[in-house]
This record gives sequence, structure tokens and C-alpha cells, in this order.
Amino acid sequence: MQSERIRLEPIAGALGAEVSGVDLSKPLDEQADAEIHAAWMKHQVLFFRDQDITPEQHKQFARRFGELHVHAVLPSMRDQGHPEIVVLESNESAPYVADSWHSDVTFERRPPLGSVLRGVIIPDHGGDTMWSSMYAAYEALSSSMQRVLSDLRAVHDGGAFQAIATEEQKRELAKDEKTTHPVVRTHPVTKRKGIYVNPTFTKKIDGMKSAESAAFLRFLYEHIGSPEFTCRFRWRPKSIAMWDNRCTQHRVIADNLRARRRMERVTICGDEPF
Repeated sequence: MQSERIRLEPIAGALGAEVSGVDLSKPLDEQADAEIHAAWMKHQVLFFRDQDITPEQHKQFARRFGELHVHAVLPSMRDQGHPEIVVLESNESAPYVADSWHSDVTFERRPPLGSVLRGVIIPDHGGDTMWSSMYAAYEALSSSMQRVLSDLRAVHDGGAFQAIATEEQKRELAKDEKTTHPVVRTHPVTKRKGIYVNPTFTKKIDGMKSAESAAFLRFLYEHIGSPEFTCRFRWRPKSIAMWDNRCTQHRVIADNLRARRRMERVTICGDEPF
């Protein structure tokens, strides 16, 4: 992609590009804003290095792409006036979260369109994050399998969060913790199709017997993690990743459990999948 404001360096064949030439602590002009959005739609996940931003600047950048989401259960910076910033922290006594493939909060009727994640405390080694392109995973299927999946819907359930929720959070979560979405989703901007089931929140394919559903989902879960669909990002302090939740899945690599790791995430509200 040729541009006057930003520079892009793809990091893998299926998805992912590093962005340079932009300082996210400063207001973006319209051209830079448009170029970042176009690059995001093309590469699905973007990475920025050496971005020294405040929590408010973090939110301001994410807000350029839509209204900010507030998670019902996960720890946040609410007590500092930032309920939109989820804190994902791990150390020797607190295990990694998000260490299996998933798209964020797919149990909601209108799941998030994307997230902006900032590395605050990063281990000397380990704790990388991987992303997988659901476009590439879908396009690698046979036309026969694509046709089979095209009319299916799957049940997504966020009940696992009940175990860590307060009573008030449980009531809030119960309002929107189970729904069905198409197994193959059409992206509202690019119009490309991608697989939209994940092993964290998808429970079954609607209308199928348990054994039938399990067989389909087992195949899809193995398929989406194929290396040729993925990229891997080595975090450094002040690095930022932003991903499109509608066409990617991600997971942390839990390979250095003793090290402290703190990530701060702002998530952007989305639309109902179709």
C-alpha cells in the first residue's frame, strides 16, 4: 500500500502488518486516519511500536473507529475513570487468560468489531500473541464444505464468566450471555466471508445432534489454527496491536508463566453478524 502518512510492513502471508510513521499520542489528520482504516481492512491486524500514550489517548484512538465497549466482568481501570480499559494481567500466581483461539465476546448479539491492545509490562521472553485469519481459513475450504456451512448457525455462550463475576455482574451478564450467529460471517465492510465459530465461546451448531455438532466444530477448530493462516507478534513495552474481531481470532502463547505481564485493552462496539 502506497501512502503519504504511514508506512506498512506485512509480517505474514495471511494477515498482519507493522505500521510506522505515526505517533498515536498526537491527533491524526483525516488522511492518516483513512490510511490506517484502509490498512486495517486489508491486513486485519495492525501493529505499532514505541507508542507512549496515556489511557485517555488509548481510548481516543480506539474511539475513532466506533463507540467503546465496557466488559461486564473482566477487570478494568474503572476506579481510575476508565471503565472501557480492560486489564489483562498475569504472573506466577495468576495464570494467563485468552490462551485458546477466540474472537472477543462473541456471545453478545452485537459482538465487538475490534480491539486495541497495549503492552504495558512485557516479559523478557514469551507471552507472544498469535492471530489467525478467518478469511484465509474459509477460503481454504472446499466449495462443498463452504456450501454446507453457509446456512448453519452456532450457539455462543459467555456463561464461563459467571464463575468470576460478582452478583451484580452476573445479573448484567445474564442480559446478553447467549446467542446464535452464522457459522460463516460476511464482513460488513470488505464483504469477504470468514469462519465465525471459536472454541472459547461457541458451544454447538444449532439444530444438529450433539455428535454431529461436535464433529463439525472439532474439524473447524483444528482448521482455523493452521500455521498458514496465522501471524505471531513479539511484544515489547509500548507496543500496540489492533485487530478486526469480525474476521480474525487470537490467542496468547502461555509459555512463560512466572513472568509478570500486563496488557490494557480497549474494545470497539460492533454490529450483528450476518
